[in-house]
Amino acid sequence: MNHRFENIKELKREFITVQFFFDQTKERFKLRKVGDSDIDPEKLITEKDIHRPGLALAGYVDLFTYNRVQVFGNTEIQYLEQLSEIERQSKLDRFCSFNVPCIIVTNDNSIPEELLNSCLKENIPLFVTPYPTTRLAFFISDFLDDQFATQLIIHGSFVDVYGVGLLFSGKSGIGKSEIALDLVERGHRLVADDIVVVTRKGEGVLMGSGTALSKHIMEIRGLGLIDVRMIFGIRAIRFQKRVEVVVELEDWDRDKAYERTGLESSTINLSGVDTELIKLPIFPGKNITVIAEVIALNYLCKHYGYNAAEEFRRRLQEKISARNMKSKLSSQQDSLGRTTEYFEHDFE
Repeated sequence: MNHRFENIKELKREFITVQFFFDQTKERFKLRKVGDSDIDPEKLITEKDIHRPGLALAGYVDLFTYNRVQVFGNTEIQYLEQLSEIERQSKLDRFCSFNVPCIIVTNDNSIPEELLNSCLKENIPLFVTPYPTTRLAFFISDFLDDQFATQLIIHGSFVDVYGVGLLFSGKSGIGKSEIALDLVERGHRLVADDIVVVTRKGEGVLMGSGTALSKHIMEIRGLGLIDVRMIFGIRAIRFQKRVEVVVELEDWDRDKAYERTGLESSTINLSGVDTELIKLPIFPGKNITVIAEVIALNYLCKHYGYNAAEEFRRRLQEKISARNMKSKLSSQQDSLGRTTEYFEHDFE
């Protein structure tokens, strides 16, 4: 890993409260709390996975992952309805005797009275939603995966340039914020400045955002703090963006060999995800803003199947092959070739 990132610690939540889960998802997933009792602040969710407790309700609890969010779908509700009241209450009492964080009933199914009694007795939050089980499971899994995802706190500036997420890194005072501000002035969108929170989402995806405190406020040395949203408007900001290219700014070193062709691409591993890395030397007078735009456009070209470096190599190989085949031709034959072989009457 690059030296600027090797000391970064990965942050990961160990738990979230059920109250936080309900507050964040009640509008998104149309959750309604059953009963008037308050949610115990000590009720915690410690895993990102959910559980369908069919076997546990039937009595097999050897592999019961009770510490997960429990989802009762049509299968669980119909199974309970087939039982007698005494048997239903007995099985639900045993089920709720485990330290279950919460129970969600899907499809707006009717809540069995015995389930409500058992939840009240064990102080287990009970929710209901109109969403079908499969859809709700996807939504909750995505939400919990985000909450328990690994996060990196990176010092840098993060800008959406032509739809490509460019994360600028480098030593303090090298000009990251100024470059980001110049890009915003040219119509691009600021995601975060100074502190960038990078979160791994799923396999191979990194999402970057700012912090709730600073949001889109930037510090410009000599000027102070500015609010990008207030100055440039809502179109100049984003709240999140996928991290696609890391641009490391460094002072120009004449003795250092920099990439000249782009044939050997570099990557940096952030939280297990390989991300394209470009080391960009800077010196007074160099237009980093335009270069940043070209980095984004070049990334898009490669993403859609065109690589300028590979194309040049292909042309060079074809030229060498053609020259070898025509080696018997006159040595005065133009061996390089021109963009056009005949200048007509346009001498501009």
